[in-house]
Amino acid sequence: MIELILIGISIGAMSGFFGIGGGMILVPLLIMIGFDIKSAIGISIMQMVFSSIYGSYLNFRKGSLILGDGLFVGIGGFIGGFLGGFITQKIPDSILEYLFIALVIFALYRLILSPKIEDDSKSKSLPTYILVLVGFIIGAFAISLGVGGSILLTPILAGVLHYPIKKAVSAGLFFVVFSSVSGLISQFNSIDINSGLIVGVSSLIGVFIGIWLKEHVSNQKHKNLIIGLYSISLILMVNKIIF
Repeated sequence: MIELILIGISIGAMSGFFGIGGGMILVPLLIMIGFDIKSAIGISIMQMVFSSIYGSYLNFRKGSLILGDGLFVGIGGFIGGFLGGFITQKIPDSILEYLFIALVIFALYRLILSPKIEDDSKSKSLPTYILVLVGFIIGAFAISLGVGGSILLTPILAGVLHYPIKKAVSAGLFFVVFSSVSGLISQFNSIDINSGLIVGVSSLIGVFIGIWLKEHVSNQKHKNLIIGLYSISLILMVNKIIF
C-alpha cells in the first residue's frame, strides 16, 4: 500500500507539471512491480480521473486553462475514450506494448519540432467538427493504452496549432478529464478498484505540487523537461519488452 501511495503522489506531480494523465509513466511502473498490462491500464485510468479533474480546476483558477477549443476536443475524446475501453479487452498485451512505444515516439517527434511560442502569442484554431474528430481519434487510441491522450494532444497543440507550451499542457490535462471518465465507465467492471483508489487519491497531493512548480519555470525549460519525461517513459517500456 505504501508503495502505491508514493507512486500516486509522484504520478500526480507529473500530471500537474506536465499536463499528462500519468499513464505513460504509471503503466510501465505498475508492470515493473508485478501488475499485468491490462490491470495497469485500469488503475491508470482511475488515477487519471482524479488527477485531471483536480488539476484542471487548479489550472482554471490560475488562468492557464482556456476552455474554448478544448471543450470540443474533449467531447470527441469522451466518445473515443468510451470506445477505447472496449478495444483494450480485444487486443493482445504485446500489441498494446508496441503501440505504446509508437505513441511516445510520435509525441517526442512533434514536441522536438514544435516552435518556441510565448504565452501571449495567438494560437491557430480549427473547425468544430475537426476538433471533435481529433478528440475522438486521440481518445480511442490513448485510452486503449491506459494514457489520457494529452501525450498526443499536447504535441499537436504546441507543434501544429502553435499553442504556448504551458497553455498546451493545461489543455492537454483538461482533455484527460473527458477521455479518462469515459474510459472508466467502459472498463469499470474490470478495474482493480482498491489499488486505483489508493493511487488516485494519493495523486491529488502530487497534482497540487506539480501545478505550483509549472508556474515557476520558463517555457523552454518546461518543454525540455517534457521531452525528458517522454524519453524516460520510452526507455522504461523498451526495457520491459526486451528484458
